[in-house]
Amino acid sequence: MAKFKIATPAGASFTTAGGGYDYEMEALAGMDAAIVEGPADEDGFIAFAKDADAVYAKGMRFTRKVVEGLPAKCRAIVLGSVGVDSVDVVAATARGLPVTNCPDTFIEEVADHAMTLLLSCFRRVIEQDKMVREGRWREGRPALLQIPRMMGQTLGLIAFGHVARAVAKRAKPFGLRIIAYDPFIEELTMVEHGVLPATLEEVLSQSDFVSMHAPATPEAEGMLMEKHFKLMKKTAIFINTGRGPTVQEVGLIKALEEKWIAYAGLDVLETEPPGDNNPLLKMDNVILSAHTASASARFDPARKRHVGRELSLVLNGKWPMSCVNPAVLMKSDLRRWQPVSMERGPNS
Repeated sequence: MAKFKIATPAGASFTTAGGGYDYEMEALAGMDAAIVEGPADEDGFIAFAKDADAVYAKGMRFTRKVVEGLPAKCRAIVLGSVGVDSVDVVAATARGLPVTNCPDTFIEEVADHAMTLLLSCFRRVIEQDKMVREGRWREGRPALLQIPRMMGQTLGLIAFGHVARAVAKRAKPFGLRIIAYDPFIEELTMVEHGVLPATLEEVLSQSDFVSMHAPATPEAEGMLMEKHFKLMKKTAIFINTGRGPTVQEVGLIKALEEKWIAYAGLDVLETEPPGDNNPLLKMDNVILSAHTASASARFDPARKRHVGRELSLVLNGKWPMSCVNPAVLMKSDLRRWQPVSMERGPNS
């Protein structure tokens, strides 16, 4: 039996099934540690993890009940994702239990996807493709003659974490003016990226493109409502590659149906996968993807190696690198070994 037990629910982590734990174990080599799979239900996992030294969180929700059921010896809950909405971080913080994520692993992919949706919506790529396939070749140019040129238009970012900053970097060469709203980021940080600080109302009312990047925190859940879409331009395009629950979907659907806004490009939805009765599936002014913005050939190896490094650190008695509730670290038995990054947290 290994010295350190890392408990994890059986099954796939995210969308990639199987593959074992070779990548995670690279950083754990020689430590006498084992990643052991257990039940993926609350009661079953609590019983299984009663002797766990750490938890690799995937495949289920880690509710308050699960977090409070973990043993005192458990050193951390480690995630292989950017978002931490599958873990009750408040409960973990109350227990003094660090929760880690992968804040910088998929930034470039998600930013690429956001720009892909933005450009595809703006140039009506799906509609143009459909016209060609249906023998409506002559309709293509007149349709695009109704939209303005992109240069000189305004892109508004809601939240200004790593992905939003990468989107801003990509959008600049297209000649876009960029503004951003984020009450948790210093305005000087935005200015350094060539982005103008703005209120939420200014972002919504001034922008030709609104790109949502808010994290799935309790504070951000449902933050965009019907009243917010009413503030947007009728020609505006809404992009969301962040988290579906940050948007009250009924309001977005109404905005699209009643032409308060022109178009939407969505990688995330309030409920995933969507039910067959979701109106978004039948709308011509919506481009959808299946929460795939972070996916690339690098996806699994990068995030799994990050998980392994975090597990190795905490099992060696050190602070993890990407703790989303860093206040617990000073009170833990783990020891500091590096400066504290000001970018810590689920919005980094």
